[in-house]
Amino acid sequence: MNRRTFVTSMAAAGAVVATGSRLFAADSKPRAKVGIIGCGWYGGVNLTALARNVGVDFVSLCDANERSLRETLQMVARYQTAVPRTFADYRDMLGSGEHDIVIVATPDHWHALPAIAAMKAGADVYLEKPVSVDVIEGEALLAASRKYGRVVQVNTQRRSNPLYLEARDKYIRSGRLGKIGLVETYSYLGSEGWSAGPIPDAPVPAGLNYDLWTGPAPLLPFKAIKESRGWRAFMEYGNGPIGNLGVHMLDQARWLLGLGWPEWVSSSGGIYVEKASFSNIPDTQRSVFHYPDLDVSWQHRLWGGSPIPQRHWSDQWGTRFIGEKGTLNLTMLEYVFTPAGDGPREGVHMLSKTGNLENVDFSRDGQAYTETENRHVLDFMRARENRSRPIADIEEGHISSACCELAILSQQLGRPVAYDPKSRTVPGDPEATRLLARSYRAPWVHPDPAVV
Repeated sequence: MNRRTFVTSMAAAGAVVATGSRLFAADSKPRAKVGIIGCGWYGGVNLTALARNVGVDFVSLCDANERSLRETLQMVARYQTAVPRTFADYRDMLGSGEHDIVIVATPDHWHALPAIAAMKAGADVYLEKPVSVDVIEGEALLAASRKYGRVVQVNTQRRSNPLYLEARDKYIRSGRLGKIGLVETYSYLGSEGWSAGPIPDAPVPAGLNYDLWTGPAPLLPFKAIKESRGWRAFMEYGNGPIGNLGVHMLDQARWLLGLGWPEWVSSSGGIYVEKASFSNIPDTQRSVFHYPDLDVSWQHRLWGGSPIPQRHWSDQWGTRFIGEKGTLNLTMLEYVFTPAGDGPREGVHMLSKTGNLENVDFSRDGQAYTETENRHVLDFMRARENRSRPIADIEEGHISSACCELAILSQQLGRPVAYDPKSRTVPGDPEATRLLARSYRAPWVHPDPAVV
């Protein structure tokens, strides 16, 4: 694909996607039967991405919230006349018939059990990030994928952004950055539902099975913001900003540099400023993931101003590769190379009208995200057809998710942790090893990677 054509008009990008889509058009192959578990925001995004690119039949929808089911049925009606069956409990959905593909787009605390059950039931899985809320959940997901021979694509979709491949080849693999000794990942965005003040408890709305929605997490008093994306403000359902936003940046850094598990993880942070907030996620966090001769870091702050000029929200969330010869900064929509010595800054913004960093039209940002989602879905479908591993295979998604979970663990314990994936322990630290798996609320049982 020609870079200038891509960044100036995205016409070539659309052509590539159209070519890929024809491989899986409605009249070219048997249509895959798709079930969706989790019919909120990103369940709808994934539904639309599949329908836009692939000939599939949506046969089942599952959500503990009747409102979400109704809204998703309306979305499905744009693409097919057949009405999917609806379920509150994923176990009933998976037992209702065969599914070729299951999308799991629930809140994070509900990723592992439904995804493993879907694999056991014979389906390939399109799984939202992070794959888990604790390290052992991720190990169980990986073990299930390999045991049952399932294709699992994690929606860390930056791996399907062609801009990053260009930046990698031009600056990292070419040696223009020189020796890279530090990678900084960061976010100065907020977190959905987080606020500085208190929020009162509320009655559970009609149509929401709150006990089932809570599942293996602690059963806490209901707050209205939990019904949508505001659940991310609670550590009981996820891992705060690092688990929501940091997983993308850490995964991107690992992918572009070919990194696996870090040797150790150290993290500090907590609620330093917004003491009156109802939320219990860290409003400040700094983490280090150490590799030989390389530190990869993460930082977020939910208070105060951003040190980055705010042209667009995408500027506030990115990755800096710092080498002896310069710095490469990547966001979702651009890359910028700044030489360490003399020389001009250079790079590309996907929404530039002139193929560089100038004349950016931010009104087209949705189109850029759409093209990346398209590529990610098509990569999943090609992997299904070939029975191969997709670009964001569950093993990669697990490592990136576990990095975030180990950072939270280090922050809680106040010391570094060095995880050994072979033994699934933190050697010499029985307390950290015990905390690799969260406690589940009965009757739900934590998955065991040894017996999935």
